[in-house]
Amino acid sequence: MSKIGKVPIIIPEGVQVEIFDGVVTAHGPLGQESRKTTDEVVVTVKEDKVFVSLKEGSVNNAFWGLERALISNIVMGVKEGFTKKLEMVGVGFRTRVEGNTLVLLAGYSHPVKMVIPDGLKVTVTDDTKIQVTGTDRQKVGQFSALVRKVRKPEPYKGKGIKYSGEVVRRKAGKAGKAGASAK
Repeated sequence: MSKIGKVPIIIPEGVQVEIFDGVVTAHGPLGQESRKTTDEVVVTVKEDKVFVSLKEGSVNNAFWGLERALISNIVMGVKEGFTKKLEMVGVGFRTRVEGNTLVLLAGYSHPVKMVIPDGLKVTVTDDTKIQVTGTDRQKVGQFSALVRKVRKPEPYKGKGIKYSGEVVRRKAGKAGKAGASAK
């Protein structure tokens, strides 16, 4: 029995959820998202709640909690949206948005250009702070991870692109070496 799967999803005010032929669609103030569910689960809407249950005779309950969480993300996404914040740390590190492209100057000999996927909004403040917003949690997280991958924070000086609030563990470096003999 899934602890997550059996909890109903409460539909917030201003959001409509429809189910047709195994596709769950949510309409809200920020837009519309839809998802095709697996054949292992049955999704029903009663009053202002969405219920996810296993199909009769199904022995594979691994998808139960997963489907409930993904449908919950769709409902939350069209109501509130999802946001990831990133920070660039380093001398000369800066970024800007040019049309549908994010341009990163991250210490390489060339600027790194990344096309912003459809459905996402990227804003830049102070030339070093990046904010990725959208209704699809997976897209927001994936694009943020790709931006961070351009220059991961390194442990010696802490330079790189990190999530806001992320703590980078620092190392001592060569200064921590003791007892070295000079020849």
